[in-house]
Amino acid sequence: MTGTSTGAPTALAETEWRERAERHEQRVDALVADHLERRREGVPHPVEDFLFTYYNLKPSQLRRWHPGAGTALLGEGARARLSERFYTELPGGAVGVDAGAFLAARPVLGFVEGLLSSVASRPAHLGCFGLHEWAMVYRSGRVRHGQVPLRLGHEGTDRVVESHRIQCSHFDAFRFFTEPARPLNTLRPSRERQSELDQPGCLHANMDLYKWAYKLSPAMPSELVVDCFELSREIRTLDMRASPYDLADLGYEPVCIETAEGKAAYMEAQRDFAERGAELREHLLEACRTLRAA
Repeated sequence: MTGTSTGAPTALAETEWRERAERHEQRVDALVADHLERRREGVPHPVEDFLFTYYNLKPSQLRRWHPGAGTALLGEGARARLSERFYTELPGGAVGVDAGAFLAARPVLGFVEGLLSSVASRPAHLGCFGLHEWAMVYRSGRVRHGQVPLRLGHEGTDRVVESHRIQCSHFDAFRFFTEPARPLNTLRPSRERQSELDQPGCLHANMDLYKWAYKLSPAMPSELVVDCFELSREIRTLDMRASPYDLADLGYEPVCIETAEGKAAYMEAQRDFAERGAELREHLLEACRTLRAA
């Protein structure tokens, strides 16, 4: 899919890259069809909308196929790409990503590489039980998803928070904690400490693989971006099933983390996501190395 470590690009004949582009489009169409239908009808969804609200890649952008850096597209049809940002003509008349221009315009690559490498170097810590979602409504009298009720009510939700050890390490979850919940957290995540504290067992750190993948588009292969999207989508489902919200009317069975059975189920799923996230993290790092070598 990508070039070699020497920087020599992998060439794709027009029939091959068109087939890959078509498979990618069909895959994305299936993944976003329900979201697009709800959007047309003005129906919000507390689980699946997250992939298009918190993360800001549009479905149409996700659908656009890119081969990634280190790949040369052959054939007359490839020349249409020259009108797109970061595409250039390569030796021999092929078309591909201009790695130099991309690296100059996107200095975020260094941060992403450092973060992914740091997370990959440390063991997964399990057992947070998704309490970040509970801490986001603790003693607030409000909810973040107004269309769904709290499963245990406000008082019951507060009791769950107060009876557990809160150990959220991810800043983009911690920053939504209510003021009364913040002192209860054993850690003090910040943007500056993200590379220090993010760890491979964290649901949000693994969901964010999607964010880092699309932020490096079109230098990342689109197939990898969608792999990360699919993992993020599954993690979001667990995240909300284990949250204080009652999603039964939407067809989601709760993971009752206030019980021993719920805790065990959560940790089992968390372990699986950590293993899958580790594999995708390495694929992203390899794609970053290919970009630098292109």
